[in-house]
Amino acid sequence: MTIPDYNSPAALKALLDANGFSMQKKFGQNFLVNASARERIVRALEIERGMRVWEIGPGLGSMTKPLLDAGAHVRAFEIDKGFIKLLSDFFKAEIEEGTLRIVSGDAVKTWKSAYEDSGLPDRFFGNLPYSIAASLIADTIERGVRFDKAVVTVQKEVADRMTAKEGGDERSSFSVLCQWAYDVKGLFDLASGNFWPKPHVASRAVVMTKKKDFPACENPSLFIKMQRALFSSRRKNIRNNLTAFTGSAERAERALTLAALDPSLRAETLSLAELLRLSDALNSAILA
Repeated sequence: MTIPDYNSPAALKALLDANGFSMQKKFGQNFLVNASARERIVRALEIERGMRVWEIGPGLGSMTKPLLDAGAHVRAFEIDKGFIKLLSDFFKAEIEEGTLRIVSGDAVKTWKSAYEDSGLPDRFFGNLPYSIAASLIADTIERGVRFDKAVVTVQKEVADRMTAKEGGDERSSFSVLCQWAYDVKGLFDLASGNFWPKPHVASRAVVMTKKKDFPACENPSLFIKMQRALFSSRRKNIRNNLTAFTGSAERAERALTLAALDPSLRAETLSLAELLRLSDALNSAILA
């Protein structure tokens, strides 16, 4: 089967219609139909021949093809069985030679078994639907899995949370997780017209580069749980949220004193360094 014109919504629709398939809103399917944007994303991934790449949501293969052309070995996670059939036809030769492997199912559920099966890939890429973007990224970080480099296209709202600094309204537990594990930078914005079908929101390509000083704390598991608890009730100060988390006002006060932090502050005002310091102080208070 001939690979379609990935820049033509009409050609993509004709292909789907001819095969009895359609776009499924529940999967958040939107194809990037801007060739220059796809090229910029591939360049940002800095692919070298032989690198192993995980691609989340390949769709009809508009990004899969340039990844394979660059010499990558791609493991593509796709939930849509119709798309899997078409991908298997388009890239039959690559599948047979082992440079492309398609994983069927929801990537949020299947990535862990893929990791256990083949280990950590060199690169991670995906045009991530809003419904899974934050949960998938957070899940990998919380399980101690970090990629040397990842490039994800997400809704701008998610990208804003990923890069939000202390004091901003977008600052959240997810912001802290992302910035703890990675240096996170916006690559470029994508208006809805760059996609087919057109989504109702703007998107942004984001580059995530693994930090060398990770985890920068004594007890990573405690840090993850603590910072999540601090953001659980945004209107409460860190003393109240830390007390609820530890079950002990005395222990919370001891940790805040050790960390030299004002108990009346709220979580979104704390820098990553301050949160890491508080985690270590709490770890010491627990062990005392």
